[in-house]
Amino acid sequence: MNSDVQIAGDPLAIPHLLPPAPAHPATVAEFAGLARAVADDRASWAPLVRYDPTSRWYHRLRTGPGYEVWLLSWLPGQGSGAHGHGPSSGVLTVLRGELTERSGSAPRVLGSGAQRVFAPGYVHEVVNDTLVPAVSLHVYFPGLTEMPMHDAGTVRAGTRACLGTTVAG
Repeated sequence: MNSDVQIAGDPLAIPHLLPPAPAHPATVAEFAGLARAVADDRASWAPLVRYDPTSRWYHRLRTGPGYEVWLLSWLPGQGSGAHGHGPSSGVLTVLRGELTERSGSAPRVLGSGAQRVFAPGYVHEVVNDTLVPAVSLHVYFPGLTEMPMHDAGTVRAGTRACLGTTVAG
């Protein structure tokens, strides 16, 4: 291929030719805001939802610098089991239906639009205790690299480190 244009040197070394750095949420509030923005964009996630009768269904919806977003569906009776998130913090947002979170003495019912924010070390169990399907969105930062399972007694006793926080909608 012949060309009359020749580039001397490294064109990527010229800052104005580089694409802008992607925006990265930096605070818990910004990650909660990211989750709300994705939740509000129904067209981006609603057509993807599937239901699996044997286990909860999940799909990685997007990744960004230092985080990832997961879409999960829950048929009646499906649950996560008691688990942590390794070194990741997270934001759980209920998109449709209702989920019950167990992370200490009293179960917490999360209706559509509810958000929970948690830090590394937080152990909980999420279950669909209703008779209708539910859908949730999960943002992890950094991206989820492990999900250690725990026995149910850990959840009943509560966790010592970094309890989750409900974010007002």
